[in-house]
Amino acid sequence: MGSNSFVKNWQKFCIVLIVAGITSIVAISFLLQDHNLALAQSSSSGSSANKITKTIAANNSTSMSLSNTIQLNSTNPSGVMYTAKFECGSIFAGEGPLRPGHYDTDVSMFNKERIESTVFWNVIVNNGPSSNAMLVNLSPENATSITCQDIRKSLDDYNDNFLEGFIIMNVPFDSVLQSSKGVTVSNTNYDTNPLVVQVFYTANALDTLPHEVVVDKIAFYIIQDGTGKIPQNMMRQTLDISIPSALNELSNTGDRVKEVLAKQYNLTSDDLPKVVVRIQSINVGVGTLIDDHAISLSTVSPQLTP
Repeated sequence: MGSNSFVKNWQKFCIVLIVAGITSIVAISFLLQDHNLALAQSSSSGSSANKITKTIAANNSTSMSLSNTIQLNSTNPSGVMYTAKFECGSIFAGEGPLRPGHYDTDVSMFNKERIESTVFWNVIVNNGPSSNAMLVNLSPENATSITCQDIRKSLDDYNDNFLEGFIIMNVPFDSVLQSSKGVTVSNTNYDTNPLVVQVFYTANALDTLPHEVVVDKIAFYIIQDGTGKIPQNMMRQTLDISIPSALNELSNTGDRVKEVLAKQYNLTSDDLPKVVVRIQSINVGVGTLIDDHAISLSTVSPQLTP
């Protein structure tokens, strides 16, 4: 009787152990599933995490595919962008806001890095067309520029009298076009300002550019005035005047002086023969036209691109 009771108690104990083991296994399984589900939800909910495949190009022209995860946020930008305003061409009327004149722009880029930098630039014209991206591989510690002529060429020789808009310059941190880097991989030690970008503007309201001219300084005196229009205190006094002179051109100095007197004292063509002048001396000098020319220089700050 005692042995049968012992067997029954042992069987009950074993059944309890088996049930407890099964319960533990089921509980652990549910915990693991919940943990994996939480990880999956956390990974899918983060909009800044993107699974991408990159092709790495080596110097031996072979390539291989690599799958990795990159966080596309401010801590891992894809490159740097510079934006510069440009003004190119001539304005002949007062449509404003710029005054009539001739405008030019020169955008200079200096690669201050010790490695080659790839620059993609394109042009966007205000209320006009946009160009395709132009590629520049800028050697270490070298410079180049974008002029109004380059801007028009990028727009298939767009020939409007006046153009204004923006030049967009993008410098990617990783590019297979940078052959000097060899294997192209993610650059974690990037420079957020790899270039020095400066914009030089010029404006000129003159029809022709300032240049040197030959000037005749003429000393003379008025002997006779039959018109009565020239003040008496000007008679027989030594006077002088400076007149621009053309090279290799014959002219009557007395007539040129009379033309100036005619403008000064409202003399008519009939009055000029009544005025008698004598030339005392002529000195030749070099002068410069008045320069209505403005220049300005500005430095462009970089912006990180996602």
